[in-house]
Amino acid sequence: MANMKEIQERMKSIQDTMKITNAMYLISSSKMKKARKSLEDTEPYFYTLQSTMARILRHIPEMEDIYFESAEQTKKQEDIRAGFVVITADKGMAGAYNHNVIRLAEEEMAKYKDPRLMVIGEQGRHYFEQKRQDLYKEFRHTVQSPTLHRARTIRNEILSHYLNHELDKIFIVFTRQINSMQSEAEIQQLLPLKKADYKSILPPGITISELDLRPSPNEVMDRIVPNYIVGFVYGALVESYCSEQSSRMTAMEAATNSAKDMLRELDILYNRVRQAAITQEITEVIGGVRAQKKKKR
Repeated sequence: MANMKEIQERMKSIQDTMKITNAMYLISSSKMKKARKSLEDTEPYFYTLQSTMARILRHIPEMEDIYFESAEQTKKQEDIRAGFVVITADKGMAGAYNHNVIRLAEEEMAKYKDPRLMVIGEQGRHYFEQKRQDLYKEFRHTVQSPTLHRARTIRNEILSHYLNHELDKIFIVFTRQINSMQSEAEIQQLLPLKKADYKSILPPGITISELDLRPSPNEVMDRIVPNYIVGFVYGALVESYCSEQSSRMTAMEAATNSAKDMLRELDILYNRVRQAAITQEITEVIGGVRAQKKKKR
């Protein structure tokens, strides 16, 4: 059994660790609220872009555009050149956050013959480098500070590969925050867009007014879609960032609770050792007194 000094040292170490986990919990909470507020401020603009795209397609359903999926699929799935933008964290200590994203990305990439990997986040970069997976592109200093500027940089990169016909499809793998306590890794197809995702069914009796698109519907759409992709990428970055902070909050809360349980157990153990030491001292004193009495006789 450990002595009192060893138990006290261990208790102090746990208390110091608990201070760190508490601080990390509060920091993650503050970061998550700030990022969520930034996303809410920009969402109306990108939702308007999405509704405008749906309105154009409702008026011109037969319109063909380079950004939209063609009705005729000429390539088999194993022959499609697919790109994957995978959003992970820069840091650990966030529970299963990074593991879930990486696992989903690997499952989806396995469906294609030669997937191209674009990684956002140091954890993902380190993981795929250790697996000797070639990185098509990596974006640094982005995860911990999701901004529209960085979303545009990512948009420009993926659009250049798509428009130059280097990639046939581009997917984004990120984590969506379901609520403050739950998040889930998911994959979305960024390019080409699917017309079915933007079609809305109008109630009977509603007439469709004419839409004047200048200089042409395709040119209007070609200006809207890149900005919409910026919004989607930015939303995925912020959702992932909020999910990371939420996962870290949960992990730090669990660590703090575990530390409290350990302190309670150590406190009980310390009291037992202390009582045993006091009992031992009393026994020794009594033994000494008896020995003195025997000598006097």
